[in-house]
Amino acid sequence: MKKIILIFVIALAATIDVQAQQFRVITSVESIVPNGLGRSRIINALEEKDYKEYTSVQTEDDNTRNKSDRSDIRVKNFAETKLLNFYNIGGIRFQNIAANDALISSMINDMVAEGWELAFVTSAVESEGGKGDGQGIFITRYIFKK
Repeated sequence: MKKIILIFVIALAATIDVQAQQFRVITSVESIVPNGLGRSRIINALEEKDYKEYTSVQTEDDNTRNKSDRSDIRVKNFAETKLLNFYNIGGIRFQNIAANDALISSMINDMVAEGWELAFVTSAVESEGGKGDGQGIFITRYIFKK
């Protein structure tokens, strides 16, 4: 009886398709430049890159440099979804924030429908640095796994 159970467990384990997890990062960049002068987008890379091709190892004894050019890192195939800026001439525009939330929710729902799971969300702000700076973005990275 024990042998039959063992054979059954081994056969069951052999039929399970074990795959490595995949991850995908989609980034939203929302402008916080005053007067609505910035650009806001959802960016989705449509090609894969292998980080190892652009990695160098530096040790005390050996400085192995990667021979690839920095311009090779650029992704030329990506999707760009327009978002609205947080500010207009009148100041902060809450309607624009709600519109961006609707677009980002749509993107997340589409990814989930494609079998991706939203695993992590991380965000950061680079805001105006004082008089005359006029720069700023709110960036959010949505990390999905499958």
